[in-house]
Amino acid sequence: MGAIYPLNRRALLGGLAATGGLGLAGCTTAAAGSGALAVRPTGPSLKLAPLRAEMERVFDISVCLRPFRPAGPRLDAEQVGDKLVVHNYGHGGSGWSLSWGSSAIAVSKAMAGSPASVAVLGCGPLGMTSAVLAQSAGAKVTIYARETMPDVPSIRATGSFTPDSRIALADHVDPGFPDLWERMARTSFKRFGSLLGLAGDPVRWIDRYLVSDGPPAPPRQHGPDELDFASYFSRLHDVFPRTEALAPGTTPFGDAVVRRDANIMFNLASYTHTLLTAFRGAGGRIERREFHTPADLAALSETVVINCTGLGARALFGDQTMVPVRGQIAWLIPQREFDYGVAYRGVNVVPRTDGICVQAVSGGDMRGYGDDSLEPNRQEAAEAIASLASLYERFGQA
Repeated sequence: MGAIYPLNRRALLGGLAATGGLGLAGCTTAAAGSGALAVRPTGPSLKLAPLRAEMERVFDISVCLRPFRPAGPRLDAEQVGDKLVVHNYGHGGSGWSLSWGSSAIAVSKAMAGSPASVAVLGCGPLGMTSAVLAQSAGAKVTIYARETMPDVPSIRATGSFTPDSRIALADHVDPGFPDLWERMARTSFKRFGSLLGLAGDPVRWIDRYLVSDGPPAPPRQHGPDELDFASYFSRLHDVFPRTEALAPGTTPFGDAVVRRDANIMFNLASYTHTLLTAFRGAGGRIERREFHTPADLAALSETVVINCTGLGARALFGDQTMVPVRGQIAWLIPQREFDYGVAYRGVNVVPRTDGICVQAVSGGDMRGYGDDSLEPNRQEAAEAIASLASLYERFGQA
């Protein structure tokens, strides 16, 4: 083992953001690993398949809006007429990642009075996990949603474990929120571990390579108009491998500086199929319905409701603190042999069985903030693909 250097994760992420190595969640990816930066000695070259980075292979460009809430997810309960409404929304770019932990908290509150039946509003990651957990707690569950899988906006996320991406603003959270976040993250992490190895690989670990043309840039400084987003990932240092600095000659990336970490990812097509199969197999029912005001809930037969409407809660429950954060993905035709993630020049790549996600992430956490446009930007996609093409032109030539 080579020398080991102390590493501050926030500083590392700031440096990666400046060099294109930072993944941004919900619709993006985040660098895993913390603690020391291990330098691996020179050894046999890694055998990595090249990415076919060509615009002609882009079969779709999708856009989603992350439901950001400055104070963090809303998990309180309120009485609306004769309904107990437990809220479970506002997770920014961390909805998939925190879903099991957040939903466990919401379901515990919903089941406090042992209701025989529970209504869940929304069929995204929070709605589905809330529904499955409420069933496990003994309730008969119906999901009411305007859109169902695969049409919900969150299906257009990259599907990486990014539990603190756009989760809150550091100066807006309660003092106890970091501990609550860690509880949610660890509960979710443990549940994802139980899904490893299932048919279709709904959840799996992948290696990810952070590639730069020179030494990592210094930590990116916040501009005067930028917000201070909360960062808690260092609390999970014991469950993620350390980031490694790979010695020259061990990778096919030429003279580039390469670091490697590992992260959990979700193949969302198979993952959502797994959740829906479990829900329906336990007698769950999904009904398409749209709610415009809290008074509309009076028509439901259930007296306990778990609200997982995400960005829709702004209109439905008047939560004006909700902010959309736009994210776009260009989808390349799948390559079965391409099985690792890449971050390079402000572009992140995540391999999924249903397509290879390519996303521009330069600009830090403020990228897409407050932007509610769902119009695809083909120029953005072309520039991201071109950056990757320049990397893979020299791939394997070292």
